[in-house]
This record gives sequence, C-alpha cells and structure tokens, in this order.
Amino acid sequence: MENSGSFGKLKIIGLDQDFLKRPIKQNNQGRTLKFRILSYNIHRAIGFDRRFAPERIIKILKEHDADIVLLQEVDEGAPRSRELKLAKELAEALGYQYYAMGHNVSLRKGRYGNATLSRFPILKERNIDLTVGKRKRRGCQHTTIELGNEANHKKLLEVFNLHLGLSARERQKQAGILARSDEFSSLDLETPCIVGGDFNDWRSLLRAFYIEGLEFKCATDIKSTSGKTRAIKTYPSFSPKGGLDRIYYRGGLKLKAVKRCRFKTSKIASDHLPVIADFIIT
Repeated sequence: MENSGSFGKLKIIGLDQDFLKRPIKQNNQGRTLKFRILSYNIHRAIGFDRRFAPERIIKILKEHDADIVLLQEVDEGAPRSRELKLAKELAEALGYQYYAMGHNVSLRKGRYGNATLSRFPILKERNIDLTVGKRKRRGCQHTTIELGNEANHKKLLEVFNLHLGLSARERQKQAGILARSDEFSSLDLETPCIVGGDFNDWRSLLRAFYIEGLEFKCATDIKSTSGKTRAIKTYPSFSPKGGLDRIYYRGGLKLKAVKRCRFKTSKIASDHLPVIADFIIT
C-alpha cells in the first residue's frame, strides 16, 4: 500500500553516484557555466487519482536531473501528506544537498508553500509575502544560489520561486509587490536572475510587464506554426490547455533548450506538468 509506511524509507534514495555528483559543466576556458532548472507545481504530491504518491514526483524529478528545482504547493506537517516535511524528504530522496522551504499557508495542522532544491549552495533565502488584501495567502521564495565548482569562477544566481493568485487583478498587484520588494528592486539588469513558478496567467497578461517593463525574456514562450508566440501548455496535466508554469530570465543568461515533461506518470502525478530549461551563464 503506497499510503502506508514512511516516505523517508523509499529505496529511490539509492541513486547512482554519477547522478548525485552531476556538476555544472564548464567550457575549455572554464568561463561558461551550464545549468538546468525545473519548475513544478506538485499539488502536494496528490495526483488526479487523489492518491498521495510522492514516489511519482521523485521519479519525474530524477529523470529530468535538474540542478535547481522550483516547487509549488509543498506540504509540511499536514495530515493529507502523512505529516511529512515534503521539501526535506524530496531533497534527501534525490540527493539535493541544499534546499529551502517558504511557508505561505497555515492549515489547522501543518503548512504549505514553495520549496527550492539545489545541487549548489543556497547562500540566502527569504519568503516574500505577496498576499493581496483578504485573499488567500501567496508568496515568492527568494534564494541566492552560488553556481560553479571552481574557486576562481563562481556566479551568483538570484532565483524567485512564486505562486500567484487566481484573479488577474490580484496577479497584477502581486507582480508589482514583487518588483518593489527589496530583494528584487536591489538587483541591476546585469545580475543573473530567474523568476519562475506557477503564474496562473492563462491569458499571458503579465508577459508585457516582465518582458517590456522589467526586461526579462520568457524561456517558456514558443512560436506556434502560425508564427505567434504562446506559452508552453502545462495545465491540466492530462490534457494541457493553459501555460500556467513559466520561467523568466535576464542578466547574462542564455537559453539553450526548453521543454515540458512528457512522461506518462506526469499526467497523473499532479494537476500541472513541469517545465525544464537549460541555460548558459557567462
């Protein structure tokens, strides 16, 4: 029975050493860093079949082997997820040495929010409150991650992992709150920066704000056969109609590849599909 026993005892924790030690690659001159980032609303590891099955999330994350993982709807101490600390359990099961948990919503018992897993040091973490009025509590987790594996060539990456509200007006206000926050407003345009997560932005109303207003590019935008720009569709996972999960970037980052997960398991593991992007930073 998958709903019995301890998640912490999953055998998937026995990963091969090459996987656990996967480094950021460098070119011959050692001046270019490559990394993979993944964003995924895991829906508390409760799938469309209403089963709490974190092993499915682990399988998906393992296959994509990202260096940095942005998760939304991550439980901690909630009965519906066996009162586990999901961020910690996932990090340990997949061999991520560093992780940070940002709490947004308090339940009768337990909490949930956003979590960032990383193969590289998280130097700083803070949860930014994006709650608008009396609406459901929302947040953005900011982390500063130190990329690189040589003392003379390290880069800092500023990462914002968010989950925005269901109303267009609410989302617009939340984007403004984030942009005015000390953590974001203190960054110059040359600082490597990623804003990713579940934007709930069905009609891409925030695209202009990020691209034209804040000078980001959108990794998860693709060209349709007619030449129009559209978001990679990620929701609902079994038959995607909307591009809710996005990754924006700026500051010396170059996108090399982007995709959504197409594994059969991902169609039932959560109500969202993960998006995966490969970058170079110079």
